Amino acid sequence: MLCDIFITDGVVARIVPAGSEAGPALRGAEVVDLGGRFVIPGLWDEHVHMTQWALAADRIDVSGAASALEAAAVVRSQLGSQRADGPTLVAVGFRDAVWGDMPSLELLDGATGGVATALVSHDLHCVWLNSAAAARYGVPVGADGLLREDPAFELTRELGRLPDDAVDALVSGAGRAAAARGVVGIVDFEMVWNRDPWLRRIVAGFDSVRVDAGVYPQDLDRAAGEGLRTGQLVPGSGGLLRVGPLKVLIDGSLNTRTAFCVDPYPNGGHGLLTVGEAELLELLLRARETGFVPAVHAIGDGANEVALNAFAAAGIAGRVEHAQFVRQQDFARFGGLGLTASVQPAHALDDRDAADSNWPGRTERAFPLRSLLDAGATLALGSDAPVAPLEPWTAMSAATTRARGDGRAPWHPEQVLTRQEALAASSRGRRRIRVGDPADVVVLDADPLAVSDAEFAAMPVAATLLAGRFTHGAGI
Repeated sequence: MLCDIFITDGVVARIVPAGSEAGPALRGAEVVDLGGRFVIPGLWDEHVHMTQWALAADRIDVSGAASALEAAAVVRSQLGSQRADGPTLVAVGFRDAVWGDMPSLELLDGATGGVATALVSHDLHCVWLNSAAAARYGVPVGADGLLREDPAFELTRELGRLPDDAVDALVSGAGRAAAARGVVGIVDFEMVWNRDPWLRRIVAGFDSVRVDAGVYPQDLDRAAGEGLRTGQLVPGSGGLLRVGPLKVLIDGSLNTRTAFCVDPYPNGGHGLLTVGEAELLELLLRARETGFVPAVHAIGDGANEVALNAFAAAGIAGRVEHAQFVRQQDFARFGGLGLTASVQPAHALDDRDAADSNWPGRTERAFPLRSLLDAGATLALGSDAPVAPLEPWTAMSAATTRARGDGRAPWHPEQVLTRQEALAASSRGRRRIRVGDPADVVVLDADPLAVSDAEFAAMPVAATLLAGRFTHGAGI
């Protein structure tokens, strides 16, 4: 049915049948004809590392490399006239969990010589260095040349220490690209004190999306001391910036084989539990005292059990980030505890081979979107960019098909969501545009419930509005 949407002061004021109000009702109003297109609530990406995503666009992409040897060759081909005393050469996206060979210091040194080189894995939990980079940053590496978990995070932050104006320009471009795909907001979990960089960007003119800026435990005392709490608008941001959740990482990742699992990996070990249950409980209690919503990174089924135990003991609701591997007996606990599962559906397709390799015969519990939803969990979809592209339609397509159109059969199709469910999980539960909502609206050239799977994955977005202001497609 064709409707007219009235927006006043950035809020949806009225929704009426098309043409039913005219004359005085439109006097002095700006009228935009959407040409009978489809409108949906604005989309959110609930888990982004925005600076890393922006920087990735300016780095060497080795995501297509099928081996360590091939990744090293890609980097070698990009050396050009790079000097040993020049900037560090940075590549991104490698997936050594599915390689037949192994990264090594000798291999990367042979490919890069004295040019400092660092390859950041697609999951951000691992960095492969050559000797020149290890020396430049003063980090010890073994024969494999790898840093994992906290040392990898620390070096990744160091690699991103570029002039503010250079980083901010890349972030602005990434924000405009997100708006062009219907995104009106992101939850940014960049591993820094994140409020001030975002406030600087917004004051300088960034206005593409809303931002909930996460806080990490090392900054919780500072945040609490400044009176910050989750959901609080940051003064001076024009309503675009809010304080986000408290992010707590308690295990590693699938690619790096550090996700904490109940059963051992094929080559031994259970992964890493980097924050124990007692310590996590203390953090959740501190979050409750200071007004922060906890967002607990838990990928392995062992880590998810620890997170659920701590949430139950703390008596606080919150988010579990990723929830990639969950045992049957734990699904109902998500719903019973009132938790949000912040999930990234594209990872199911990116990581299906690694999951089948690491968890053979047990992948029915991997990326269990339908099981979580049916158990009463709230789903919030995202990308974890740069782990997957900041592209909501890719995420929703993966959630609704468990396939990528590459000829492979759907992976555990019993876990698919409907399109209505995927859209709601991408718009903070808003299934339709309602009077009184912020006028965060996406205008589509096709009906998202009726197009083919291929069209849905590449959905044409005609325009995006944020509080009634066009952030994309103003000339519609």
